[in-house]
Amino acid sequence: MSVESIVQSTRIVLASRPDGAPTADNFRLEAVNLPEPADGQVLVRVIYLSLDPYMRGRMSAAESYADPVEIDEVMVGGTVGQVVDSRHPDFATGDYVLGYAGWQSHAVVDGNQLRTLDRDAAPLSTAVGVLGMPGFTAYSGLLKIGQPKAGETVVVAAASGPVGSAVGQIAKLKGARAVGIAGGPEKCAYLLDELGFDAAVDHRSPNFAEELRAACPDGIDVYFENVGGAVAAAVLPLLNLYARVPVCGLIAQYNDTGVPEGPDRLPGFFTRVLVKSLTIRGFIQREFVSEMYADFQRDVSGWIREGRFAYREDIVDGLENAPAAFIGLLRGSNFGKLVVRVAEEN
Repeated sequence: MSVESIVQSTRIVLASRPDGAPTADNFRLEAVNLPEPADGQVLVRVIYLSLDPYMRGRMSAAESYADPVEIDEVMVGGTVGQVVDSRHPDFATGDYVLGYAGWQSHAVVDGNQLRTLDRDAAPLSTAVGVLGMPGFTAYSGLLKIGQPKAGETVVVAAASGPVGSAVGQIAKLKGARAVGIAGGPEKCAYLLDELGFDAAVDHRSPNFAEELRAACPDGIDVYFENVGGAVAAAVLPLLNLYARVPVCGLIAQYNDTGVPEGPDRLPGFFTRVLVKSLTIRGFIQREFVSEMYADFQRDVSGWIREGRFAYREDIVDGLENAPAAFIGLLRGSNFGKLVVRVAEEN
């Protein structure tokens, strides 16, 4: 790479750790010159950046399933990009690749961390959405842990989002009854009219608990947990004997800085676990990659081609707008899979 061809990357780094909900001050936009790729490395131009709730946990130094982002480091995130320069035999200039380059316009990454994408098989953005980590989270967690059976009731919170919308549709394809919980009448209508859910309940309603009970007259057999908080509290009394609860996230609690006020509900929770013989298992989707990823790609891409599976994307233009979009994500402002379009496709 000559002096004339030096590539400058625009990137967003973690400027400080948030205390509670993240703010714009926790991020910093900066520009850096990238080194020339070494043997086995690839220079990638980022096109799409995925924004996901798990990133809030990575901003904190608290113990988690993954190391935190350090101060002044690039924010993490799944990306779709195009190869600009390659020193790896499996990638050529112009190839589209799925990787984990994070919040930046360009990155030098190891080739063994990339996967080639077929632009003609599906829109590139779906590789970080319905055909990527969120879709696989829904597929693996529901089928491996939830194990829905025909005629059972499956409830999922944040149901209009990329994980929840997939959970409900897969449940329907397996013959179960799908009940979605979402925020606001527009999102609830989307669940019913476009995704084919059997019922939708607005968690913002003052009568949410009663409305959820009415939507689940036979109780709940599978609750796909990705929210926690008041939603989980309303679900718990409705769980049937031997109900299964896959837990992939707790977005309502990510900004908490201490123990919630009020009575200790843990004894009541464990009493319910015992008397109803509940199965509750947390999981990270990567646990199931070797076992289920090929089936996931085959099944979901097939359902999409057959017109049996829908998805929605919420695309924000410009890397500089990623912090505001992410802050909104944690408030439920997005409608569909939140993706930042960092650059145009060629």
